[in-house]
Amino acid sequence: MTTDAIQEIELNIKEAQRMVDLGAAVTRLTNNRDFKKVVMEMYFEKEAIRLVHLKASPHMQEPARQAAIIKDMDAIGAFYQFLRTLEMQAEMAKRAVEDSEQLREEILAEGEV
Repeated sequence: MTTDAIQEIELNIKEAQRMVDLGAAVTRLTNNRDFKKVVMEMYFEKEAIRLVHLKASPHMQEPARQAAIIKDMDAIGAFYQFLRTLEMQAEMAKRAVEDSEQLREEILAEGEV
């Protein structure tokens, strides 16, 4: 029984560690100078502002044009949320790794008694 529990905990640690590693990749990516310039500054900020202004433009009031603008705005929000979600999941996974490692150690210590 203890061996099965340890194996399951170790599997959980591996899965959670994959998410932690992905979170580290997101952090490296978002700290990259080119990413900051192209995505964070140009896409998340300037393109979002441009779309807001475009949405208010008298020449862009046709329903199809408005829908296209909203679609582009939604894409910016979705991508931003995707990155934030990965970061949050990585934080939760980091805590799960720590908790699972502690549990594994407790189970192993009990088995030695």
